Amino acid sequence: MADRRLQVFHAVAKHLSFTKAAETLFMTQPAVTFRIRQLEEHFNTRLFDRANGRIALTPAGTLAFEYAERILGLSSELDTRLKELSGHVAGPLLIGASTTIAEFLLPQVLGEFKSRFPAVMPRLFVANSEAVQNRIIERSLDLGFIEGDSHLPSLATEVCCDDELQVVCAPTHPLAKLPSVSPNLLTEHAYISREPGSGTREVVDHYLEKAGVSLQAVMEAGSPEALKGLVATGVGFAIMSRATVVLEMRLGRVVQIPLLPRLDRHFSVVYPKERIHSKLVNSFVDFAKERMAAMQAAADHAAAR
Repeated sequence: MADRRLQVFHAVAKHLSFTKAAETLFMTQPAVTFRIRQLEEHFNTRLFDRANGRIALTPAGTLAFEYAERILGLSSELDTRLKELSGHVAGPLLIGASTTIAEFLLPQVLGEFKSRFPAVMPRLFVANSEAVQNRIIERSLDLGFIEGDSHLPSLATEVCCDDELQVVCAPTHPLAKLPSVSPNLLTEHAYISREPGSGTREVVDHYLEKAGVSLQAVMEAGSPEALKGLVATGVGFAIMSRATVVLEMRLGRVVQIPLLPRLDRHFSVVYPKERIHSKLVNSFVDFAKERMAAMQAAADHAAAR
């Protein structure tokens, strides 16, 4: 409901980048530039200083940004309150998810939720945990699913389910024959890691640091699928969620070895602390938490058989 020009200005001011704002808003950069020009003409003042390829808020831009925060917040609250009056679950649902959760857990959850509430229109943004949280803060997503907890003070975190990370390697790899692996033993082998900003990367780095072990990655991969492909060639091992390699395990492409001590983490849902949430968002959060926990419990049961 808020003026689109104000939404665009808010995104540019947050990032101090027209390019990043365009990506966040799913717009082209020329369209973002046009909206900013419209707003500056409306107020008859410059909102940004542009020099040497960088931008900064002018005094007028700083004032406008403060009001934009308040106006967009009130607009979102009004939208939520009015939707609540309808008494049914419907409308757009903007969800962000880290790649692991988006690829291996959320498709089933979204499919079941859509079947139950056909009037809902989910839109899924997939990126690493850091990017998902940034989108929520920028108000371009209603909620997000990440690995671990959020460290951002403006976001609330609720645990959905637990997840175990294990060493994954090719069947021909020297580690494949071991019943378990200690962190110290990993230093003798080539390590393939997720990219910086990944929730999996953060959890693994913290685990290794706590164990007093430093691993230098020979390669980095930006998704679980890419990581599995590299591992299957035998070039090195990775530390991955057990849930991500179920198919490859059945096909005999990779082997999983538990870490000792065991490496556990949890998947969480995050959302803005101060925003009033619609019935749709609250219903989906409750549904997703229940289904994700059930899916992980079923996977644990199957692995134990």
